Amino acid sequence: MPSTGDASRKSGLRLLSRQRHLLALLDGFGGDVPKLDFQKFLFLYSQELAEDSPYEFVPYRFGAFSFTSYADWRKLSDRGVLAGNDRWRLTPSGRRLAATFRSPAIDAFVARHKHLAGNRLVAESYRRYPYFASRSEIASKVLRDDAAARKRIVAATPRPRGGPLMTIGYEGRSLEGYINALLKHGVTVLCDVRRNPLSRKYGFSKKTLSTACEGVGIRYAHLPELGIVGDRRQSLDTQADYDRLFEDYEQNDLPRQDAAIDSIRALLGTGERVALTCYEQLPHQCHRHCVAEAVERRGKGSLAAVHL
Repeated sequence: MPSTGDASRKSGLRLLSRQRHLLALLDGFGGDVPKLDFQKFLFLYSQELAEDSPYEFVPYRFGAFSFTSYADWRKLSDRGVLAGNDRWRLTPSGRRLAATFRSPAIDAFVARHKHLAGNRLVAESYRRYPYFASRSEIASKVLRDDAAARKRIVAATPRPRGGPLMTIGYEGRSLEGYINALLKHGVTVLCDVRRNPLSRKYGFSKKTLSTACEGVGIRYAHLPELGIVGDRRQSLDTQADYDRLFEDYEQNDLPRQDAAIDSIRALLGTGERVALTCYEQLPHQCHRHCVAEAVERRGKGSLAAVHL
């Protein structure tokens, strides 16, 4: 995608690179596309770009879905660039802006895919990328005459791996990458152990995260009593600082949280695969590893958490 900063500045909008890709692609397909179709075009385009992919996706009810693209759709609609409810539609000002972002790569992609629409487009995305059809509610319908493609989807469906207790941090992850990590490890319940589940990073505040999880069949549970208040997390500059905090947490906080620990044990006892989540990427810099160890100690027999 060529540099388009001047066009964005002249329009009074500051657009991210991925948003410029989105607008240019929509313009290439005529500026008015049904939502499901455009999501599949955006998915195929993103897959073809590989390392430079503007969006990530998760397997969802109708195949590949990007939460981030819909967040951008809402932002761009608020800015008067997009309009419509059941379609991705450029406004007149949006079309003028999007035209400045067009590139030969986008035009070539449009030429290769413009003959596809509706079920044919969905089926094409399923055949090429079966993992993203693994939670589809319409795969048997759009692929009813393609038994081989349906078998590839079954083969691509993630199987549980590792133990039933896991931990995961969202630092450095997109919402889609995070959800895919949960799905690929067979997580069925996500236990959020933050005291205040708010984040400036898109996708990781409680409402958005719980909605995303539940949309792919993962139950979300918030256990704020297992969190650490923010003022105790200040001035953590070295691993020794973290270690002192966690030693205090284990001695003074966790002993009062038997009920929360037992609730996690109960989930594991019914066959659920549980992931404990907080912010930090490294488990030894996050109190979730202390919670995991408390769960391990409470159980009978060996149970070792896997850190995703």
